[in-house]
Amino acid sequence: SLSLFTAAVIASPASPQNGKDYRTLDKVQQTESNKKVEVIEFFSYACPHCGAFEPPLAEWVKKQGDNIVFKRVPVGFRPQWVPLQQLYYALEAMGKADELSKKIFNAIHVDRQTLDNEAAIGEFVAKQGIDKKKFLDTYNSFSVQTKVRRTASLLEAYKVDGVPMIAIDGRYKTAPSIIGASIGNQPEHVLGAATLQVMDALVAKAYAERKPQPAASAK
Repeated sequence: SLSLFTAAVIASPASPQNGKDYRTLDKVQQTESNKKVEVIEFFSYACPHCGAFEPPLAEWVKKQGDNIVFKRVPVGFRPQWVPLQQLYYALEAMGKADELSKKIFNAIHVDRQTLDNEAAIGEFVAKQGIDKKKFLDTYNSFSVQTKVRRTASLLEAYKVDGVPMIAIDGRYKTAPSIIGASIGNQPEHVLGAATLQVMDALVAKAYAERKPQPAASAK
């Protein structure tokens, strides 16, 4: 474990650079949190890289605590990903998304279950002890459908061209793929650790930029 940690530190950007380790959005996006820095993960349950990033990201969010407001936005790059968008938003509405996300990733990428349609998703959720009818009612609800449609505009606003991708405070974005282009071909766990390091720096940067600058002294 020590060697893995050392490798991650060596490969991580010590001082993240704009355009290299992260990107600044051309247009600042309005966030829903005024006091805390908002962190958004764009992801899909169908994405194996998102599954690999999930455990360290969950730990990072836990360590941040009240320092940030963390949100997830499921993407629908492919038609078969759309039911998984509805799955996430339905579970989120029921307060079950955080509890079941790891199980969903494992079901798809470890157990090789196919969860790309309502019937299969309904059966899977029922096996997790959730009322199937209540879930399907939420899954097909107007509010969930609205969130799915709204996702397209978010992807355009944040210029999301791959997942996982992390947006910080409506200003910056980074991702293991961005880090990979910066530090070269590295194992996935190293890219994930480096991404989290950049995220730490960007959260601190966002808070620093919110502080009022001292007034210039009169001459």
